[in-house]
Amino acid sequence: MCGILAVLGCSDDSQAKRVRVLELSRRLKHRGPDWSGLYQHRDSYLAHQRLAIVDPASGDQPLFNEDKSVAVTVNGEIYNHEELRKKLVNHKFRTGSDCDVIAHLYEEYGEDFVDMLDGIFSFVLLDTRDNSFIVARDAIGVTSLYIGWGLDGSVWISSEMKGLNDDCEHFETFRPGHLYTSKSRGFRRWYNPPWFSESIPSVPYDPLVLRRAFENAVIKRLMTDVPFGVLLSGGLDSSLVASITARYLAYTESGKQWGSQLHSFCVGLEGSPDLKAAKEVADYLGTVHHEFHFTVQDGIDAIEDVIYHIETYDVTTIRASTPMFLMSRKIKSLGVKMVISGEGSDENFGGYLYFHKAPNKEELHRETCHKIKALHQYDCLRANKATSAWGLEARVPFLDIEFINAAMSIDPESKMIKKDQGRIEKWILRKAFDDEERPYLPKHILYRQKEQFSDGVGYSWIDGLKAHAAKNVTDKMMLNASYIFPHNTPTTKEAYYYRMIFERFFPQNSARLTVPGGASVACSTAKAVEWDVAWKNNLDPSGRAALGVHLSAYDAEPPLISNVPSKVIDSIPRMVEVPGVAIHT
Repeated sequence: MCGILAVLGCSDDSQAKRVRVLELSRRLKHRGPDWSGLYQHRDSYLAHQRLAIVDPASGDQPLFNEDKSVAVTVNGEIYNHEELRKKLVNHKFRTGSDCDVIAHLYEEYGEDFVDMLDGIFSFVLLDTRDNSFIVARDAIGVTSLYIGWGLDGSVWISSEMKGLNDDCEHFETFRPGHLYTSKSRGFRRWYNPPWFSESIPSVPYDPLVLRRAFENAVIKRLMTDVPFGVLLSGGLDSSLVASITARYLAYTESGKQWGSQLHSFCVGLEGSPDLKAAKEVADYLGTVHHEFHFTVQDGIDAIEDVIYHIETYDVTTIRASTPMFLMSRKIKSLGVKMVISGEGSDENFGGYLYFHKAPNKEELHRETCHKIKALHQYDCLRANKATSAWGLEARVPFLDIEFINAAMSIDPESKMIKKDQGRIEKWILRKAFDDEERPYLPKHILYRQKEQFSDGVGYSWIDGLKAHAAKNVTDKMMLNASYIFPHNTPTTKEAYYYRMIFERFFPQNSARLTVPGGASVACSTAKAVEWDVAWKNNLDPSGRAALGVHLSAYDAEPPLISNVPSKVIDSIPRMVEVPGVAIHT
């Protein structure tokens, strides 16, 4: 992922301002170590830190139209750029970059072109003819983006919070699927799929349609001019991504350029059973498998760097980001610049273990809608920033907009978990790839029970974090937590420890408001906690908190949080599954 920074209408075109923009842009250099660019028009500045994936020789940014009256700084990948170029026959392109189409599409269609883009993106477009600009973020928020406002009337845009937090009076997360224009001085949602209304769909489940949709999502993400690989944990989602990639790589341009043997990557504590599962899948698929080990102390030592780069104090996001952060550094050291990962499957299909308790298909569907809408605050943020910290790009085919439309149009009755019928979580995805003639995966991998981060990835890592936090946060400090941190008050020593680090890097009130809160059990939304009365007294990040569901569920035990007003129980850790990450339990 690249890094973009824009300062628009700052009423200052001095050399000092230009130097300041360059200084802030360098805070994003880890995202794009291949090239730095800066364009200035009067009192507006577009800066770019490039990670070159497509057309590395000539695709430096900012990008322009023919007469340079329209300038664009963009982070992302436009998978249908070749198709879009065919619609722009009267235009001359300066580069082979997939993002070069944006300025020309704007000339032809105005701001309404955004929904023509199939990909992941955040961009700022400056029209120098009237000094207007537009800003847009991709549908789900796979790319990270923030917007801020200065006291001088300026608007600031940055891929990461650290690019603008010191210079804006107020800033916030730029909402996914939205467009901001200088002419309206406001936002509008450009992404309006049928599922967004949360109305209950009725399309019958067709396994072949679902299979083709996901294969297409993976194949389009093989668009690259640099070496790449897949993250492989041995779980269902990352294993399917690896299987499809291995099956079709030889037929793609990237396969012809870099060879048809796929590289896979996994990280974990020494001796992890999940490392063994990842190796088994890698051997089955014939990938060149890279297994990295780390210790609990390695992870603890990286926590401050992780929080600085991920820009959150959400407990489970930090827990999950740390192994991914360490793995990304190892992957980049091998010369790899892009990986394909498995985030988003559980949100599409109700794959988390708490979905076993969904009371009906209507509740299940609404919960999946809420989960997808919130992904930019959790899994997308982690996958984007943990990899970008080392100049590595993560692509996520389960969040392909066409695939999401296919998955979310299916009658949710097919997603309901029914043990008496042999339907476990994500049954419709498993069934779609259950091919007897040309198997995608071994049966026991294809039908393996869902494991969430603290479970499938391990307890020793989590226990080590808790012990470390207990050494740094006293009981006396916890007594004053609601006064020190009135918003999203930390209710555990681990949460308090992360919050202290976060506030040191990002002390502004706007910063703390970018991090969500709310009660959760096994990664649920607060609403889904109501599905089982036992959960209200067992709010816990672990999938094992889904009492009566997980094979190793917790025994009934007292509440983890007592004597705390409900209004401050808003920083309960959440759960994620991390592709390519495995830790010994």
